[in-house]
Amino acid sequence: MPKAKTTSETMKKSRKASKTAPTHGEIAGRAYQIYQERGYAPGDPMQDWLQAERELTVPKPEKTSRKTKVVSIAA
Repeated sequence: MPKAKTTSETMKKSRKASKTAPTHGEIAGRAYQIYQERGYAPGDPMQDWLQAERELTVPKPEKTSRKTKVVSIAA
């Protein structure tokens, strides 16, 4: 059976396509996922929210092509 896509995978793909700031719903969804990953143990919801916000707003470094210049010097 194929692996189902998780909410965070879906959110990341939709954000990549739009390249905009995360929505309230995306942050809430990721914060809830953090809570789930913790095994539904009590924690600080504000910390979960802030972590989710950080994860979703950190810009991913874009691949840049390095151009090297070869210079020949005649002696």
